[in-house]
Amino acid sequence: MKVNKPIRPAKKKTAARKKDAAEPLAASSAVSTALTFKLQKLLAQKGLGSRREMEVLIASGQVKLNDQTAVIGDRAGPGDIIRIGRRVIRIHEEEELPKVLLYHKPEGEIVSRSDPQDRPSVFDKLPYLRSSKWIAIGRLDFNTSGLLIFTNDGALANRMMHPRFEMEREYAVRILGELTEEQMQQLTTGITLEDGEAAFSYLADQGGEGANHWYRVILKEGKNREVRRMFEAIGLTVSRLMRVRFGPINLPPRIKRGQWLELDEKETRRLLSLIK
Repeated sequence: MKVNKPIRPAKKKTAARKKDAAEPLAASSAVSTALTFKLQKLLAQKGLGSRREMEVLIASGQVKLNDQTAVIGDRAGPGDIIRIGRRVIRIHEEEELPKVLLYHKPEGEIVSRSDPQDRPSVFDKLPYLRSSKWIAIGRLDFNTSGLLIFTNDGALANRMMHPRFEMEREYAVRILGELTEEQMQQLTTGITLEDGEAAFSYLADQGGEGANHWYRVILKEGKNREVRRMFEAIGLTVSRLMRVRFGPINLPPRIKRGQWLELDEKETRRLLSLIK
């Protein structure tokens, strides 16, 4: 069977980057050892409000950094002291890095802590956190498997999920039959859904198995059931869907379905450097 070449929208000229499937994070340049973070991000991490609310607080002159009135753009790290009124916030080295956990979600689990139908939840499989909670970075529907990322850092979760950052989501998709050239063009130039236009920024034929055919697709947003709905819009049903990458993080093959892996300090530092 002839395998079609990958299709990208006409405006996209950069070839898809090859990833090392054995590594959870894409390659990056050297990371600075002097870790500091934007002040509003640190305050949001402490649970004092959203990053936007912290920016307003700083701009109003209510925040001091090392006894100086803080301004937007200030950064802080281990050893710095932040004051908001009578409240004193010290930045300790052991608090500087968030926890980041990768989970290989199987089909048949929901990404929610409660469910009227009492279906299994991904949160049932995660390790217990004493003083915080796991936040899911993006979701996968009940019948979709693959990479889920969790963190205890609200600012990090927002940075990876917010549409304006266009964090790539890559999926392996299996359908019954094979896409025509016209259908591949439709999926990469734009499909009209009930909640707006949607298009794959990358679409590649991965070959077939019997009557089924596999494709690799990339999206830069995370609308509900978007991949399935795009194929349904051209009259095709997705029989298997698996997320294999979210942003700079690949699903490592060593994580079997239903298992999780927490990033170590080096991997977490590299992730932060890639998305700052």
